[in-house]
Amino acid sequence: MPELGITVDRALCIGSGVCVVYAPASFEHDEAAKAVALDPPGDDLDAIRVAVEGCPTGALRLTQSA
Repeated sequence: MPELGITVDRALCIGSGVCVVYAPASFEHDEAAKAVALDPPGDDLDAIRVAVEGCPTGALRLTQSA
């Protein structure tokens, strides 16, 4: 079964906090107020998808590895 991962494009991230609001056990902000994906993510897949889809700059991506 493929494992899901989360990538953050820090150049696109503006620190809006949408990801932290929708999936607080999977994302946090660092000292630069940029999103950081926690490993392993602590939210269910639906919450993570909402967070990724809600990112206003498209800085978040779900990835799959074999």
